[in-house]
This record gives sequence, structure tokens and C-alpha cells, in this order.
Amino acid sequence: MKRVIGIIVCVCVLVGARMVAAQHVTVTKSGGAKIGVSLQGVTASGGAAQAVRRTLENNLNRSGWMQVVSGPAGILVAGDIKESGGQVAFTCKVTDAGGQTVLHATYSQPMARAIYVAHQVANDIVVKVTGKPTFFLGRLAVIGTRSGAKELYLMDSSAQDIQQVTQDRAIALKPRWSPDNRFISYTSYLKRWPDVYTIELANGARNRVAAYPGVNSGGAISPDGRSMALILSKDGNPDLYVKDMASGRLTRLTQTPRATEGSPAWSPDGSRIVYVADTSGTPQLYMLSRSGGSPERLTLSGSQNVAPDWGANGLIAYQALAGGKFQIAVIDPATKQSRILTPFDGAAYEDPSWAPDGRHLAATRAVNYRYSVILLDSMDNKYVALTTSGDWYAPAWSH
Repeated sequence: MKRVIGIIVCVCVLVGARMVAAQHVTVTKSGGAKIGVSLQGVTASGGAAQAVRRTLENNLNRSGWMQVVSGPAGILVAGDIKESGGQVAFTCKVTDAGGQTVLHATYSQPMARAIYVAHQVANDIVVKVTGKPTFFLGRLAVIGTRSGAKELYLMDSSAQDIQQVTQDRAIALKPRWSPDNRFISYTSYLKRWPDVYTIELANGARNRVAAYPGVNSGGAISPDGRSMALILSKDGNPDLYVKDMASGRLTRLTQTPRATEGSPAWSPDGSRIVYVADTSGTPQLYMLSRSGGSPERLTLSGSQNVAPDWGANGLIAYQALAGGKFQIAVIDPATKQSRILTPFDGAAYEDPSWAPDGRHLAATRAVNYRYSVILLDSMDNKYVALTTSGDWYAPAWSH
């Protein structure tokens, strides 16, 4: 059992003991000018209403495109947030500096879901004003330890609404979303050994989709929802496979008897898979066609590059060992140009996941063996903490 746990941890992150060579990537910052937004015309009475206003302000500030200001602003938001009959309602009017109406609508939710009013309003303001997508309506699947075991949880985009999904009292690892957000896949030790499961969020129905002898991990569902990329050791060393979800047919993509593969992630069009392999002696990122063939090495420097996530923007985020700690980096698979996003502040940054807006990422930040989820802006390299208590790991954004 101990040996299998050791193997699965290795497969999931492929982190060796050699923490020597620094990752040679370019550290850049490229934040742009932000649109000033005034919320002085917004009134809120009652605790739920005030939570809506506070969340709205946080969302706009976190968008990367806007900044709430107290003085002159390019966008003016006005309206009353009211509580009545168990509901929270916000009649919102948004105008530009010239008085042109940008948005005029009423939003409501039950009191228990008040913050979702703020998420919808913030989304509509940013989209209407800038034409840019947001992450506010997205959700995060995370691993948390509130119950004393590593269980699967769901969070809203601000990590205020947290719901426990599994109650297995077993180790859960690396959640992934299906493209329609109906299912989450993850690796679990529910049956004592590492198997891959899917769980349907609407009804909690669970399916064990990979329970072969040895290691079962990965569980990355393809963009069309028809296939799943898996890491299996049933035929020897852990290798990369693709499973057809309808027929169950397995296709083996790698055969590396002296190397270990891990952490597969699909390209946005589903034609390629990025994964981790220690073929060169250290864990690096490789790219392979969905139909197999010869893999292409992506990361050409650094002693450890692991945990890739391929965003809809075409960039691959991953964690890179630099300065003795893991940092979050991004690489363009076409040019192999990479850069580090996180600060060298003594913390370790792991498990990046692209948000639906293609600009932000969620990641794990570890300090003194305490783990939190952060929201990281890939354009200005700044982050905010989403969780402030408890230990949370491996965040994964919905689509």
C-alpha cells in the first residue's frame, strides 16, 4: 500500500528530490490601464444586501479591467439592493461618464444565494463595457480537509459559498471538469487503491471509470466529452492512455518502460495532450497527438516542470521549480516561450488552473505547510487570496 501511494503521488506531480537547477524563464508584467467605476450610487441595507455590494466591488477589482474608485469615474453604477420575502433584489443602472445607459436590469436571488446577484451583475457590467469574458459565474472544484480527510468540494468564484461533495473519509486528488460542467473526475483511494471516478453534480451519481491493477490517475476529459486521458500502470510503468467514454476502449499512447508519465491535459481543440514525463531524467512537459506518435518536449530548461493546464487562450500553465520553490509559469506551445507569473516571496505555488476568462488562474499557495487557493492575474502577475482559513488544494475551474 505504501509503495502504491508513493507511485500515485509521483504520477500526479512527478516531483523528484533533486531541487537544484533554477527554471530559466522570463519574468514580465504587463498590466494595462483600468476603467474607473463608481459604486457611490449603490445603497444596501441588511447583511445579505451588504454582502452583494461588497462582492460586487471585489469582483470588479479582480476583473483586471476595472477599478472601483471614490472620485471621478468612467462608469457609474447606481441602484438599491434590498431584502424582502427571503429574496435579495438589485435594480441596477449602469451609465458611462457621458450619461449613456450601459445596463439597466433587476437581479434577484434567495437570501442564501445573495452573492450570486453580485456575480451576475459584475459579469454583465464587464461584458457590456469591455466585451471581455469574466470568471465570476464559474465554479471551482477543490480538495479540502475540513472533515479531516481530503474530500472534494465546490466553491463559487469568490470562495464564499463552499459545499462538500464527497464524504468518503479517503484521499481524493486532482479534480477535473467535464466540458459541459455536469461531471467532475478525480482520483480517489475510496477502495484503498488509486482509482479514477466521475461524479455527476446534479444527483451525486458516481462511476468508477478506471480501476485497473496498479495506478489509475489523470482523468482529464476531452473537450468533446467523448474521451478521457488516463495514466495507468496496468501494463508496467505508468503510461498515457486514452479511454473512449462510450465503449470503454483503451488506446495506449506512450510506451516508456524506463520513465513515468503523469498529469495529462487536453488542448482546447482536443487534438493534442500535454503531459509530464521524466524521460530525460527530470520531470518535463511533453506534447503528443491525440492519435499517438512521437512526443515533443515543450520545457527545455529547469529541473522540474509539472502539473500542466492548457487554457482556451492556447497557453499552458504549469508549476516550475525556481529558486528552490515551485512557481506558476505559462508557456506558448508554438514558440516554447515561457514566463513566471508568481512572486519569489518564499511561498510555493502549485496546481494552476485557467479561469473561464482566459486571463486569470487559480492555484495553490503553500506557506509553512498551510495551503490556500489564490486567484492569479496572468497579465499583471498579481494575486489575491480566495481562501483564508483551512487547507485547500488543487483548484480546478469550471468551463
